[in-house]
Formats: sequence, structure tokens, C-alpha cells
Amino acid sequence: MTQVTTRHHNRAKSGDHASNRRPVLIFVGVLIAIVLAFYAIRIATDAPFLISGVDPEPEDFESRYVAHPWLAYLHMTPGVLYLLGAPLQLSQRIRIKHYTLHRRLGRVLLTAALVSVLFAFLFGLRFPWGGSVEAVATAVFGCWFLTCLLLAFRAIRRDDVVNHRRWMIRAFAAGIAVGTIRIWIGILLGSGLLNFPDSFAAAFWIGFGLHVLAGEWWVRTTPAKSG
Repeated sequence: MTQVTTRHHNRAKSGDHASNRRPVLIFVGVLIAIVLAFYAIRIATDAPFLISGVDPEPEDFESRYVAHPWLAYLHMTPGVLYLLGAPLQLSQRIRIKHYTLHRRLGRVLLTAALVSVLFAFLFGLRFPWGGSVEAVATAVFGCWFLTCLLLAFRAIRRDDVVNHRRWMIRAFAAGIAVGTIRIWIGILLGSGLLNFPDSFAAAFWIGFGLHVLAGEWWVRTTPAKSG
């Protein structure tokens, strides 16, 4: 194969990879928009109760957030920050052209992710809307998310950029499942298959499970980038 043919072949492969990425990037953008929308709704719903000091009915969904706002918002707010910033960290263009920003932002986002998962355990395991089924899902996938973050940090400390990126992709795939979970709640609840708490519990397993598998598939089928 001549050099010209090789260059054309590599360009074709690069073009195919870019075209495959485009739907994924759009889907990720939609999921981030869903997370932001529900975060805004959560604040708008909780704020009147927190400001007035009036508690919602104990059986209402809002009751957990109003009764334990510090636990809830120390989970949600850093989590939203992580999901907004992680796509920038995974961008090869930003990583190459703005490496100092990449490193500094990485420290901020890693801290935010660790705080978010810590309070996910404190809030989600103690006050699961979907009962023990949701609590177990929180424990399983929270541990997976935490493991991905720690292994990504260990890899970059060893200057293993390839595996650092792979573990960060796995972590982000699991984290962004929060948006997909909202979609599944709507499907399960709207179809009448399950009630609200059971829809919540089932959506946790479906959403997180699919995203862990999707993240693993992406890592194993896309070219490794060391730059």
C-alpha cells in the first residue's frame, strides 16, 4: 500500500469515527439538558418550602429533599458541575491546546464527582424513593463510579494517559445515566406498568446498567488516544 493510499485510508477511518461520534455527542447533549432541567425543577419546587419553613406531606416526593436539603444538594450540585465539565475534559482538542486548563479543571471535576458520589451514598441509601431496590442500585453503581474515578486518578499519576482516558469515559458514561433514568421513569410511569416508587427503582437499574455496558463498548471499540 502506497503512502498516498495509506493517508486516504486513515482519513476515511477518521471520518467514519467522527460520523459515529456525532449521534453520541448529540445524545449526551440531550441527557445533560435533561439533567439541568430536572435540577432547575428541583430547586423551583423545593425553594418555596425551604424559604417558608413549611414541610410537604410525608408521602410527597419532595419531602426527602426538603427534610434533608444539605445531603440532597451536596449530591446534586457537584454532580451537575461534573456532568457539565466532563465533556470538556474528554475533548482531545481542549486537552492538546489547553493542557494547563485541562489539568486544573480535572482536579475540580474529580473533587466534585467524589463529593457527589459520597453524598449519593449518604442520601440515596438512607432515603431511597424506590425502596431497597433503588438503594441497592445506588450502592452498586455508586461503587462502580467511584472505582472508575480512583483508577483514572491512579492511571494519570503513573502517566498512563490511555487508561486514564478509558476510566474517565467509563465514569462519565455511568454519571450521565442520571438523564437516561429520568427518561425511563417517564416510560415506566406513563405506560402504567409500575407506580412512581417502583418506576424509580427499575429505572435506576435499567439506566445505569445500559450506560455501564455502553461505556465499556465505547472504550473497547474506539481507538485509544494518548494525546
